[in-house]
Formats: sequence, C-alpha cells, structure tokens
Amino acid sequence: MKTFKNVAILGVGLIGGSIGLALRGRGLAQNVVGIGRRQESLRTARRVGAVTQTTVNLEKGVAEAELVVVCTPVGRIVEDVRRVAECCPAETLITDAGSTKQSIVEQLDEGLPRGCRFLGGHPLAGGEKTGPAHASNDLFHGRVTVLTPTKNTQAKDYDLLEQFWIQLGSMVIRMSADEHDRMIAVTSHMPHAVSVALAASLTEDCFRLAGTGLLDMTRLAAGGPEIWKPIFMLNRDNVLAALRQFNQRWAALEAAIAAGDEMELERILTLAKKNRDALGS
Repeated sequence: MKTFKNVAILGVGLIGGSIGLALRGRGLAQNVVGIGRRQESLRTARRVGAVTQTTVNLEKGVAEAELVVVCTPVGRIVEDVRRVAECCPAETLITDAGSTKQSIVEQLDEGLPRGCRFLGGHPLAGGEKTGPAHASNDLFHGRVTVLTPTKNTQAKDYDLLEQFWIQLGSMVIRMSADEHDRMIAVTSHMPHAVSVALAASLTEDCFRLAGTGLLDMTRLAAGGPEIWKPIFMLNRDNVLAALRQFNQRWAALEAAIAAGDEMELERILTLAKKNRDALGS
C-alpha cells in the first residue's frame, strides 16, 4: 500500500474534499493540505475532516507536497498546475480531476518547471451538490477514474497514480485525452446539456406538478454554472457532435409521435429500454 507523508489538494470542494476524506479515512496520507480561495470553504473542509490543515497561500500549501491534486474548474487547471509547479518541491508529480482532458494535457505535456510532471486524471464521480460539506470518503468506491498518459509520461508516474486511485476505491481506465473527451461528451456533458435545456424550458405554473421523473431528469441542471460553462467551452466540438446525434434521435421520436406510427414508436422505446437496462442500476 502506497502512503504519503504530504498530499496537497488545490480546490477542496466536493471532489477535492472527498479525496481528502478518502486519503485520511484509509490511512493513506499523514498530512492533507487543503488550498483554496474562500476561507468559508476551507473552514468547512477542516470541520468535516477532509484536510489536516488549510491555507490560501499556494506556495505555503505545496511547499512539502509529494503529490498535488488540482481540483479547480477546468478553465483554471492549466494556469493552476503551472503555478503549483513554480512553488512545489522539484520533480513533484501533479495531477488533476477535470472532466475535460485534451486541451489541458496538450498545454501541460511539454514540460513544467524544475522537473515537475503532470498526468491528467478524471474521476467519474460527483453530483449536483458542491462544496466540502457534501464530500464523502467513499465517493470514488466502485467508480471509474480515467488516466490520460502521453508518450512523455513516465511509467512510474502512471503506476503511482493508478495505485492512488485504486486505493481510493476506483477502477482505473487508461485512454488518450482526445478519446476521453469524445466519450465523456456522450456519457456526461451531453446529458447535462439536455438536463439544462429541459429545466430551462419549464414555466413556474408547472412547478407544483413536478413528479419524480422531472426531478430525476433535471437533477444535473442544478450543477453550478461556474463549473459547467468552461466544460462546455473546452469540449465544444465533442459536445456539439453528441448533441447532433441526440437531435437525430429526438427528431425520429417526434416524427413517430406526430405520424401516429406506433410500430416506429415501439421500436424506439424498445431500443431505449434495452440500452438503459444494459447500463445497470
């Protein structure tokens, strides 16, 4: 079992806080330093036990880090990783938890100051509720984490991060950054966009009749705009491709209903049920 003396987490929200709780709960890190901008969030992270200490000073926070996990919004990750590399010990490994990878990996793959290295990661876990108050030490249990090494990635770095996420409860998948972004657009980003469109189409007179179906379908739309706006922008082409594919299915469903074509409607409903059943619970 790999254990650390010092792990620094930049951004101790839901994901960062859950990493800290999982590290501490499993005895994988002696010290977990939470770094952030908002004292209120840092106080909450300390209160729930996600970190052993906190600071708003990046240089102080990463000064003794063996591993730094950047859990800030995707639009800030590149800048944040570069800032970390300027402050942390030489040759420190830095990773992230962003849900887009290609743009981030491309910008950081050519090398960082003082021999620091970056290897992109994305735990497929989370929810619409944000902040360390909602963090959980088993958030990653049984969930997939994707690592996106490149030809420049050192084998020892991949092995360390693979073991890191496995010890937090994840199942690790290795893939290229561009393949990750194409697939995650279909499985995560497009569903969020559909949920947003559905929620935005509601009128207030419908609210009192909202049932579990509507609540389930619009749950994702409760995610913070500050998180999802940069995700849609950074993965724009893949999200648009996924939405175009969805629109084709939507148009076929609409046409079947409009034409009263019961056979086509049953075919679409059967296909949808088959695919959903295959996903499991």
